[in-house]
Amino acid sequence: MSELLQFLFSGVTVGAVYALVALGFTIIYNASDVVNFAQGEFVMLGGMITWFAHQAGIPLPIAAFLAISITAAIGVAMNKLAIEPARGAPIVSLIIITIGASIFLQGAAQLVFDKQIHDFPAFSGNTPIRVGGATILPQSLWVIGGALAVFVGLWIFFTRTLLGRAVLATSNNRLAAQLVGINTNFVMTLSFALSAGIGALAGVLATPITLTAYNVGIAFALKGFAGAMLGGMGNPKGALVGGFLIGLIEALTAGYLSSQYKDAAAFVVILLVLFVRPQGLFGRKSTDRV
Repeated sequence: MSELLQFLFSGVTVGAVYALVALGFTIIYNASDVVNFAQGEFVMLGGMITWFAHQAGIPLPIAAFLAISITAAIGVAMNKLAIEPARGAPIVSLIIITIGASIFLQGAAQLVFDKQIHDFPAFSGNTPIRVGGATILPQSLWVIGGALAVFVGLWIFFTRTLLGRAVLATSNNRLAAQLVGINTNFVMTLSFALSAGIGALAGVLATPITLTAYNVGIAFALKGFAGAMLGGMGNPKGALVGGFLIGLIEALTAGYLSSQYKDAAAFVVILLVLFVRPQGLFGRKSTDRV
């Protein structure tokens, strides 16, 4: 029983990181119907910039704040320089642009920082907390709490604020949103800033556990995308649940089968779900009227 509990703790911790990445995917998708495959690089930048600033002597909380702010600014720049000029292009073209942005950010991080693996101190120390014969690190609680806090914040934003509803209106019909006075360009800019900031937050919270390097973004992007698809692309609740499920599947596969299969297991589950329920667990079926 303690062994299972240990695997569950590990799965929930890494699943919380995937959930944050999936929530970032959801924000961009809700605003533009674009799947932003540079989302994993925002996670990498959050961790790497925090490490770099902390190494320079900046206190860890301030370094983390700077990392989130700088990454959010990079997200805005990506929208202004890459996505906005291509507005009106096919969705596939926009997705390819985000893949190109991901490659560019990874290469830039390699030049600005280095190729080494880095970490920084945990927020509340490294003394494990014992629960039912298993242990969980205090930093894991920060990661899980961060994912839940972001989800609640986004739920309030999308359902209780005019700006959040403007994002949803832009997603449903960009032209109609413009006709009723919504500044859709500002909505897109805000969406990229939020998405990048959430990705950076995931990197800040996860780095003391998972470590960071210039090339970790692609793995986070793929797992976060898998979580978003599993839960239902564009659904914040689905992104949260999907991310946690992917993390649990990985941990249980690594624990009871082999760590060699954990990455493949998550994507096998995604393929099965997409065959059975293509809209995801919490997505709605779409119909085309002809």
